Amino acid sequence: MVRELQVMQTTRPAETRAALYRGGLVEIGARATVPAPSRAHIALAFAAIYLIWGSTYLGIRYAVETIPPLLMMGTRHLTAGLFTYAFVRRRGGPAPQPAQWMYAAVLGAALFLGGHGVLAWAEQKIPSGLAALLCATLPLWTVLLGWIQRSERILGVKTWAGILLGFAGVVLLIGPDGFAQHRSLNLLGAAGAVFSAFLWAVGTLYSKRVRLPDSTVLSAAMQMITGGMLLLLTGFATGEAGRLHMSSVSARSILALAYLIVFGSIVAFTAFTWLVSVTTASLVSTYAYVNPVIAVFLGWALAGEKLGVRILACHGHHCDQRDPGEHAEESDERGTRFVQGSRTVRDCC
Repeated sequence: MVRELQVMQTTRPAETRAALYRGGLVEIGARATVPAPSRAHIALAFAAIYLIWGSTYLGIRYAVETIPPLLMMGTRHLTAGLFTYAFVRRRGGPAPQPAQWMYAAVLGAALFLGGHGVLAWAEQKIPSGLAALLCATLPLWTVLLGWIQRSERILGVKTWAGILLGFAGVVLLIGPDGFAQHRSLNLLGAAGAVFSAFLWAVGTLYSKRVRLPDSTVLSAAMQMITGGMLLLLTGFATGEAGRLHMSSVSARSILALAYLIVFGSIVAFTAFTWLVSVTTASLVSTYAYVNPVIAVFLGWALAGEKLGVRILACHGHHCDQRDPGEHAEESDERGTRFVQGSRTVRDCC
């Protein structure tokens, strides 16, 4: 008599032992099938990284008025990471494996110490307008590295046109006034800003190649914890602790830091981590084109910064970047709808 064998997928030891006892076939280490994310969830996540990260420019400006930059960003990410990690674990989330902590440490070094830390150092040597322009090379690095790693499909003319139009929009936004602060260009500082964008692209693509926890919230928490610790250690090593005087820290800097912790890190970075897991890195990187526009308008509305005709023209400049490997179709005058299987997302710069 032939007994029908039960085939099951499980990652739970108890279920594995029970299936083996019954004579079932078990696929060890299989992941549960996850339903495709909804269009609304993707749109909300993009809104988070587009709008919230655009507002963090002003938040960082206020925070570093009285708090050294590396210590400020290290405190921001470490606090956000510890809070998020405790929240996930308290709700019954599994403890990460040692190898996953190693992957998170590599990502924390690339994204936060490299991306944020190097940029903070570079902005002490070059104008902020030039720094914003050089950081807008992020989609270029992401697409090129993805193509080299063969994680992205062959780039078409429309993809390259979208990338270059987005970069041109940032150039138009900044204009010559953004470079007028210094007459001579500090090449080392400019190289640092480009390198920070390169490291963020490296980290983004690396996160798609390693086995991180299934929970993107837990994964984001681990990256923020390791990145925040590295930023703090670097801040102490470079003598920032000697320049921090708690009695001189302003209420505005504290409120700005609290905003960066809650919205910039816990909300937006968690959304970014989730988006990287459900769509392509090149599409996610388009936030680098949108953030400067949001930052300029908030600077005008809240900080009294100038808003010229050139900036208004840039705001009307739409970037129609089509993600490689996805079939794009026109939906209406507001933007482009990207379709991949059952997932859709609207991208309008």
